[in-house]
Parts: sequence; C-alpha cells; structure tokens
Amino acid sequence: MEKHIEEDEVRSSADLRIRKSQHSVLSRKFVEVMTKYNEAQVDFRERSKGRIQRQLEITGKKTTDEELEEMLESGNPAIFTSGIIDSQISKQALSEIEGRHKDIVRLESSIKELHDMFMDIAMLVENQGEMLDNIELNVMHTVDHVEKARDETKRAMKYQGQARKKLIIIIVVVVVLLGILALIIGLSVGLK
Repeated sequence: MEKHIEEDEVRSSADLRIRKSQHSVLSRKFVEVMTKYNEAQVDFRERSKGRIQRQLEITGKKTTDEELEEMLESGNPAIFTSGIIDSQISKQALSEIEGRHKDIVRLESSIKELHDMFMDIAMLVENQGEMLDNIELNVMHTVDHVEKARDETKRAMKYQGQARKKLIIIIVVVVVLLGILALIIGLSVGLK
C-alpha cells in the first residue's frame, strides 16, 4: 500500500512538473510566434504603403508620409483619385492603389483583432499560471500529509503489534494464574 502511495505521489509530482514545463515552453513559443506575426504584418503594411506612395508618384501625385497615413486612415479609396488624369496607366495605378488601400485597411483590422486575442490569451495564460501554482501548492501539501499519514500508519502498526504481544502475555498470565488457582483449589479440596 505504501509503495502505491509513493508511486502515485512521485507520478503526480512528475506529471505536474512536466505540465508546468510544457505550459511555460508553449507560452514562450506562443509569444514569440505572435511577436513575429505582428512584425510581419507591420512590415507588410509598410511595404504596401511604400508601393502606394510610389504608384501615386508615378501618376504624378506627390504626397508626404503624413498625407499618405491620413489617406490610409480615412478608409476612403476615392481620396486617391483626386488630381489623377484619366489615362490608362493612371487607371491601372489607381486600381492597384485602391486595392492596396483595402488590403491595408483589412490588415489593420486583423492586427487590432489579433492584438485583442493576444491580450485575451495572455490573461488566460496568467490565470492558468496562478491555477498551476495553486495546484502545485496543493500537491506539496498533499505530499506532506501523505508522509505524515505514512508515519502515523507505521506507528499504529507498531502499537498494534505491541498490543497483541501484551494481550498474549496477559492471556498467558491469566491462564497461568487460573492454573495455579485451580491447582490450589484442587489441592485444598483433595487434602480434606
């Protein structure tokens, strides 16, 4: 019985350490992947913004970074059409600019959504970390209680063995006394 308790104790402690280690590693990897993903999205946005800037310059419209940011933030692709002449190249460039603008707006939306999910997951990871800490603390207390119970069980078995010995000694003493008493009574009745 004690071996089973010790094995279960070691197994649960080892499982907890393994799970805690896996949780830590996976949390770290998740943060790294999310960071790389955010960097890739920001990089894509900047490259797309650069392409739009070049395409606007090709069509003859000079814009500053602030103006381009303002255009992108407005969410209105019609802003890009102002001042562009109606040539085939301009129309194609305009179409590409509007397409890139839509891509950037979708990308920004997905970045915001991803950021919100990342924050939610970070909260879950933090809460689960506290839960794991509580589980670890409870397992440690359980180990202490199991050790105490094991010691008390050993002591109880020792006392039980001693009690049996004492009971056997008392029974032997009583039988011997009864035998002596019977002998005395038998001798005293036999002498009369």
